[in-house]
Amino acid sequence: MSRLAAAIAVVVVLAALPLYLESFWLQTALFAMAAMVAAIGLSLLVGIAGQLSLAHAFFVAVGAYGYSYLAERIAPLLALLAAGLLAGLAGLLFSPISGRVRGIYLGLASLGLVFLGQHILQNATSITGGYSGIAVPPFELFGFSFSNTNPDNLVIFGVPFGALERLWYLGVALVAFAVWYGRNLVRSRPGRALATLRDSEVAAEVLGVDVVRYRAAAFCVSSMYAGLGGVLMALAFGRIVPESFGLLLSIDFLVMIVIGGAGSVG
Repeated sequence: MSRLAAAIAVVVVLAALPLYLESFWLQTALFAMAAMVAAIGLSLLVGIAGQLSLAHAFFVAVGAYGYSYLAERIAPLLALLAAGLLAGLAGLLFSPISGRVRGIYLGLASLGLVFLGQHILQNATSITGGYSGIAVPPFELFGFSFSNTNPDNLVIFGVPFGALERLWYLGVALVAFAVWYGRNLVRSRPGRALATLRDSEVAAEVLGVDVVRYRAAAFCVSSMYAGLGGVLMALAFGRIVPESFGLLLSIDFLVMIVIGGAGSVG
């Protein structure tokens, strides 16, 4: 009962915060939420599966630019889902390497994706806008726009609800989904198989774990998390440029999971 009461209290506080926070803090919180989603994915990869990756910024960029490109052509909700799947596909394409290379060698191999991504983002100007970047289309859900319009002048308890206030609730929903799925994955049979694989590949093979397949799957799931985090980051920025998705961002994510505890979703 006490846990239920605490959960209700958290929901009420999260729902009420946009009524009191200024725009600076709302945008900062959105960046933090985007980082949470992406960092959970990296924590699953590094902490649970035991694979070192420095390519997380690349997959975040795939999600951010994928949404920005697709949202102008299909429904924004479909663009969000497609961006996450596109990032997962990019991770899957890297699986022939991630499934066989280990330790620092995997980290160095994944580092190449960051530089490859920067080259593509800076030169594929018809899609990415090059160095000047591109504007991010607003997110819409069932006709409701998470922007400063549609409906105009939305006011709740005397507080105007613009893009940041509306995106707050999208961010909370994505973080809640990321935490829920991450915890269930860790406790599931595939999660236990990944933990066994991290501790001893020999023991995992003896128990019937397909090492290459599970390593590839871990990279794919981690990349999808990064893609969803990239979408939220793009929406919070409003305009994205290649410099935002460089090596420093990958290092930031590694620092996050080291401080927070690699392998711990919480």
